[in-house]
Amino acid sequence: MIRAVIILSTEGKVRLSKFYHYQPPEKQQEMIRGLYGVLRARPEGVSNFAPVEAIFGVDTQMVYKHYATLYFVFVFDSSENELAMLDLIQVFVETLDKCFKNVCELDIVYNFNKLHTILDEIIIGGQVLETSSDEVLRALEEITRLEKTANSVGLSTKSVIDRLSR
Repeated sequence: MIRAVIILSTEGKVRLSKFYHYQPPEKQQEMIRGLYGVLRARPEGVSNFAPVEAIFGVDTQMVYKHYATLYFVFVFDSSENELAMLDLIQVFVETLDKCFKNVCELDIVYNFNKLHTILDEIIIGGQVLETSSDEVLRALEEITRLEKTANSVGLSTKSVIDRLSR
């Protein structure tokens, strides 16, 4: 099971954190600080896998990818395949790249709703739901279309109410 998905800047600023087991906010911050310490201490050229049992508890491990100014980190337990988790990060980043045309840190900061929607299409409740970036983008397009339809219906309803109240 996936325990957490975290995106950190190279300066340690949290750009996304999603925990699939409830943790109080203070504990989440403590875990993220510990995770960032592990990331910063790792030399270049070593494996992208690291045990994080001291931070997240028994039987947990992390996999991460460093792209430009961002660390994409997945924390998971032994029920997940390590290489599948590494591939899932790749799917997540590819989907973001397709969505934002070469994703950067600012895209993540200013489009956090879309970022969460994409992540929720890939992982729900700590379980992998979809591994095809094309399918995730189709779902995102459908959600966007439905939101626009709902907004236009809401505007139409508002104008009818306004007319009736006159």
